[in-house]
Amino acid sequence: MSYDKVKASQTIIGTKQAVKAMHAGLVSELIVALDADSWVTDPAILLAKEIGIPIATVDSKSELGKACGIHVGAAIVAITVS
Repeated sequence: MSYDKVKASQTIIGTKQAVKAMHAGLVSELIVALDADSWVTDPAILLAKEIGIPIATVDSKSELGKACGIHVGAAIVAITVS
């Protein structure tokens, strides 16, 4: 998974917001940082698997946050349906 894909896409950042967006049918792919705590990422991962949304992983939540244009780490990023 490339951070460039995140930079070029409309995104929703954070577990709570990603879960809401998945329930609303707005998510085409979920990006998960491997260095994030599982208690943060698990709710979004489980829902994505349940409803069939592809899940990609990246190594660093810090780099994922930078790719989203924020100055803090991001554990979960949802790429929205275009």
